[in-house]
Amino acid sequence: MTAMEGLPADLRAFHNEVEGHLLAAAAHEESRTAAARFTAGLDWLPEAQRAEVQRRFAAEHLDLARASWQRTARRGEELRGEYEALYRRLRARLLAGLLLGVALLVGVNLVVLASV
Repeated sequence: MTAMEGLPADLRAFHNEVEGHLLAAAAHEESRTAAARFTAGLDWLPEAQRAEVQRRFAAEHLDLARASWQRTARRGEELRGEYEALYRRLRARLLAGLLLGVALLVGVNLVVLASV
């Protein structure tokens, strides 16, 4: 059990929302920093054009990060579905084996009791 599982649902939702905002702010800052690094070597461009290149670079960087997060989330959902299906099959097999074992044990006991 994780620490988040012990919290009420509304507090978990608030935590997730705050975490999302912090991740988004960090991604924006990372995009701005990458854009500034990229345009630092473009000192031959006029300031207005350099600012436009920096703005476009940051926007593209942020779009790429968003697409990457979406692919990761989608793949996580796929894996979760696959593992849940596998878990259900394994649980069904275990239950079937347990029931078969109990039935075999009951059958053996009936045979032994009938022969006594």
